[in-house]
Amino acid sequence: MSKRSFGVLVLIVVAGVLGVLAANKLLGPSTAGNAQWPATQAVSLLPTPRPLPEFSLRQSDGTQLTQSELRGHWTLVFLGFTFCPDVCPTTLAQLAQAQKQWAGLPESTRPRVLFVSVDPERDTPIKTGEYAHAFHKDTLAATADVPTLEAFAKSLSLLFVKVPGEHYKDNPQDYSMDHSAQIVVLDPQARMAGIIQPPFAPAPIAADMLKLTRAMSP
Repeated sequence: MSKRSFGVLVLIVVAGVLGVLAANKLLGPSTAGNAQWPATQAVSLLPTPRPLPEFSLRQSDGTQLTQSELRGHWTLVFLGFTFCPDVCPTTLAQLAQAQKQWAGLPESTRPRVLFVSVDPERDTPIKTGEYAHAFHKDTLAATADVPTLEAFAKSLSLLFVKVPGEHYKDNPQDYSMDHSAQIVVLDPQARMAGIIQPPFAPAPIAADMLKLTRAMSP
């Protein structure tokens, strides 16, 4: 896919996300689907949480990650890859700061961070886990084959594309991955419930997740 094509796809996704956020602002907190949750600073809650199609990703310990494992927790999902020079390490470091602030919550309800590598050619599940755990030991890490990753990303209104480098023909490892930079928020039913747009601030993110977790029904 050319960079121009990727740019068009980005515009389509951004338009869709902005449409959802505009609806959220117009409908306000009384909208069914987020009325049960407290007001948030960093997290833009959707008017109605969106169920996700079934997915199965491969975790760093070799087990499958499905919706069932995410239920009961708020989850922050971020796409990236271990060769990422800036956005990924910066975002994971910021999320690690937020994770420290909710570390005192019970493990049974504690918010989760899920890092999904969209570069399975170079990032094995083990390598993805080692990378993510270097930022915070509790971060979930997973990847999958490209078709599975594309379907998963699409269900979250995210995208990614392989971008060959200048010497790709001579060196197949000379490429990067363009990917959405937003963080997607899943509710305790593993539905898409909101997004966090960059730039990210750990303190407001942590405050939001603490409030949302404490507002969960017993």
